[in-house]
Amino acid sequence: MSDAGSLPYLNRELSWLDFNARVLAEASDERVPLLERMKFLAIFSTNLDEFYMVRVAGLRRRVAAGAAAEAPDPMPPGDQLHAIGDRVRELLAQRHQLLHDVLLPALAIHGVRIVGMNDLTATEWSSVDRFFESQLFPVLTPLAVDPGHPFPYISNLSLSLAVEVRDPVTGAEHFARVKVPRSLPRWVPVGRTHHFVPLEEVIGANLSALFPGMEVLRWFTFRITRYSDLDLGQMEQPEDLLASIEQQVFQRRFGEVVRLEVQDGMPEGIRSLLLEELGAGEQQEVAPLTEADVTAIDSLLEMGDLMMFAGLDLPELRDPPFTPRIPKSLRDGRSIFEVIRERDVLVHHPFESFGASVEQFLEAAATDPQVLAIKLTLYRTSGDTAIVRALTEAALRGKQVAVLIELQARFDEQNNIAWARTLESYGIHVAYGLPGLKTHAKTVLVVRRDGDGIRRYVHIGTGNYNSKTARLYTDMGLFTCNPAIGADLSDLFNSLTGVSRQKFYRKLLVAPANLRERVLELIAREASHARAGKGGRIIAKMNALVDAQIIAALYEASQAGAEIDLIIRGICCLRPGMPGLSENIRVRSIIGRFLEHSRVLAFGNAGHPEYYIGSADWMPRNLDRRVEVMVPIEGASLQKRVRGVLETCLRDNRQAWELQADGNYVRLEPVGDEPSRGTQGILMHDPWGLGGDGTGAAAWEGDLETADSNDRVPDGGRAARSGVRKAKGKGRHT
Repeated sequence: MSDAGSLPYLNRELSWLDFNARVLAEASDERVPLLERMKFLAIFSTNLDEFYMVRVAGLRRRVAAGAAAEAPDPMPPGDQLHAIGDRVRELLAQRHQLLHDVLLPALAIHGVRIVGMNDLTATEWSSVDRFFESQLFPVLTPLAVDPGHPFPYISNLSLSLAVEVRDPVTGAEHFARVKVPRSLPRWVPVGRTHHFVPLEEVIGANLSALFPGMEVLRWFTFRITRYSDLDLGQMEQPEDLLASIEQQVFQRRFGEVVRLEVQDGMPEGIRSLLLEELGAGEQQEVAPLTEADVTAIDSLLEMGDLMMFAGLDLPELRDPPFTPRIPKSLRDGRSIFEVIRERDVLVHHPFESFGASVEQFLEAAATDPQVLAIKLTLYRTSGDTAIVRALTEAALRGKQVAVLIELQARFDEQNNIAWARTLESYGIHVAYGLPGLKTHAKTVLVVRRDGDGIRRYVHIGTGNYNSKTARLYTDMGLFTCNPAIGADLSDLFNSLTGVSRQKFYRKLLVAPANLRERVLELIAREASHARAGKGGRIIAKMNALVDAQIIAALYEASQAGAEIDLIIRGICCLRPGMPGLSENIRVRSIIGRFLEHSRVLAFGNAGHPEYYIGSADWMPRNLDRRVEVMVPIEGASLQKRVRGVLETCLRDNRQAWELQADGNYVRLEPVGDEPSRGTQGILMHDPWGLGGDGTGAAAWEGDLETADSNDRVPDGGRAARSGVRKAKGKGRHT
């Protein structure tokens, strides 16, 4: 295998910015309904905030530590920061032009406006004044900055007013900060339908009430971004992980400032004061902010709040409503356990109902008197959902319930801590995973007493057990009572909740135990088939491709003649289409109404294809530092469905972007009379892309020769422990 450090490798951070540029492009696409375009502009903005909180902050720390470039990326951290700054300025200029010259004027035609205080009528001004007096004024706190008043703590991403006032008696000028409260809506209705004034303008127009007897000279908005990742990896092994996470979440509030955003036109004196005061509070090991870290691009800061407009009651300006269908196998009212005993069930969200499948599975497990135990991994959840209620109901009914809650799910830590304590209060066994590893796997194990003995029922998916994101993210999930898969999942849960060094699994690919090794073997096998003239075919769909070792293996497979299609929504560090290296590799990204989240692997295997779905992207963190699970999809009809989705993605000429050899992405469009084929539009009508409109699955050799009987679960639900020992003795997964 080639040395990964010597191969072409696109920079991870710039690739992510290219992904966010594709999100911004959706806001400029006239084919997208107007309010949905505002939604994409808001998503672009919140994405960028997180990028600075984690990735840019991390690079700044590496620069401060004198770190050099890390293979395989030859770009030093300092150069990356400069390149990021240049690219972000381009994107913010595009955002400004798009919002003010395109979207806001288009919204105004439909009667939706963001107005200033000076645009209000006398009646409207009085209405806004009443709002200020009754709701806004009581929560505002002006904070002066002078020798007797130190510069105030400013929270991450909070919007503030920098105010200059003059004492008319002494003539002395003073600086003060007023925080715009998050507890009130950012957009204040003025009386006219769908007309809003920004909350900061309401405050600015009433500053005299906060500084009585003073002359308000001027005010400008500003916002800071702080380092917000957790540093558990730098800590000694904590005795109490929950307490350590809570401490880290609290300390994150005081992370160093990594970005200053200011209202366009802010005078140099105020900018310098902010930089000086913020720099005085920086951690010693990180350099203070400079002018290069200041962004002055718009009169409106915190554009993530524009998401509100996507919810306005203007159906003609929004995506048409969509109701997921109930999977065919779950429509007849039979027990879901009976259905799964008959054959494996594959579901595709949001095109098929999460509530009628995953939630129904857990609700049935909670109330079924034959269910003995429920075990589940919980990475992110959406609060008081059917899933949480089912777990607590099961515990109250005396079933054994164990939940592995990942406390380190980024920016959901506090939420998960709260749910951990809630679940524990119901008598549920709560574990926090393995030291040094995040548990990112999406798995449920239900142990049931059936008529012929104890049987394990399993769900393994690509997405979180979160009812909100299940309506917004594309994900797949497999229900099965396959004995080998059930035994594997039992072993995995035992390793997560107990003490073991489980390495060998019968069917599952599990990180960090065997996933990397097996993926490399599967890629190498396709390369071998290609050299032998047996085809060689790989299709992989995921969120990100970063891992240098896997990229090197894909380059080798391409050189051997294997045909490789990669469907990568976000970061892709592989450079496709390079003669003699990656000319047989194609990379595309699909951006649309739903966030493409499913991870799917397909290997041609010389006419005997193998398919996997699961939780892992091809990134070092997923392969080496997280607990991940990929499950094989077996049986011709289920494989045909997965293939149908992949083929639909590969035929997309409406929502797809293709990565070029030079690192740029090009949006694909219909050619000539070619019909428009948008992946998500097709799947909303046909969840598996199997329709007769020319967009469905094309069979691989040997793919569809067997009937649905191959999807039936083998008899004998109890996996014999002798079989377990035999599989382990082979030294790796079989």
